Amino acid sequence: MAAAFSLRVLRHIPEDVRLQINQWVASATAGRIKDLLPPGSIDSGTPAVLANALYFKGAWERKFDTSLTQDGAFYLPTGGHVRVPFMSSTSEQHIASRPGYKVLRLPYARGRDHRAFSMYVYLPDAHDGLPGLLHKLSSDPAASLESSASLMAKVPVRALRVPRFTVSYKTKAAAMLQDLGLALPFDPIRADFGDMVESPPEPLFVSEVYHECFVEVNEEGTEAAAATAAVMACLCCARPPPPEDFVADHPFMFLIQEDFTGVVVFAGQVVDPSLSR
Repeated sequence: MAAAFSLRVLRHIPEDVRLQINQWVASATAGRIKDLLPPGSIDSGTPAVLANALYFKGAWERKFDTSLTQDGAFYLPTGGHVRVPFMSSTSEQHIASRPGYKVLRLPYARGRDHRAFSMYVYLPDAHDGLPGLLHKLSSDPAASLESSASLMAKVPVRALRVPRFTVSYKTKAAAMLQDLGLALPFDPIRADFGDMVESPPEPLFVSEVYHECFVEVNEEGTEAAAATAAVMACLCCARPPPPEDFVADHPFMFLIQEDFTGVVVFAGQVVDPSLSR
């Protein structure tokens, strides 16, 4: 689900708009994400917010027997271990062995729309092998990531143990996205959201991105939710920058540069302007 919230009409009550967006996200995620936008994340100068939300709840095609769940040791990358409940099964499973790791495919029961979903668990052979596995998968995902076609057959298992877990994560993602190379939406000059926001008064760009996700895995299946809100800004409503000083009272360099091509035609430095007299 996605939505665009315009603040042009509601500019004098940004807090009400923030609450309205959070209520929409909470409804779209069955209450798993309730406060995506924190207080102060939008103000009277915010022209629009683009938000999306995703919710998934799936039961395993073959549920785990809760009577077989037992506590066991989960080994930490820093050394040592913690004891957590492990789901287990002796039934045949979709498992493949690859160089340095194994992959488990856990299918979900199909719904009325007959779409098929599965969870894929990538397990490195070494206890400290996750960073190397992530690097391998991210360097060539097309060749490394599995699919239902590559994990179609079932194999017998001696032992299958998967921990029950719940993970949640909340972050401001603008800086991270830009570090990953996503620059255009944050560029005040080149960003173009004209097809997403109706009749913006000025060209819009993204000023901040708020993201939150939640995943719970147990014997019954999986519940997962994610939401993202991109808070927009425009040059007309951006806060003016603080005044700067530029006092060239010490040695400096200069360039004379053609602006369209970037060609530098003169370059020099000034270390003692009194010599020009």
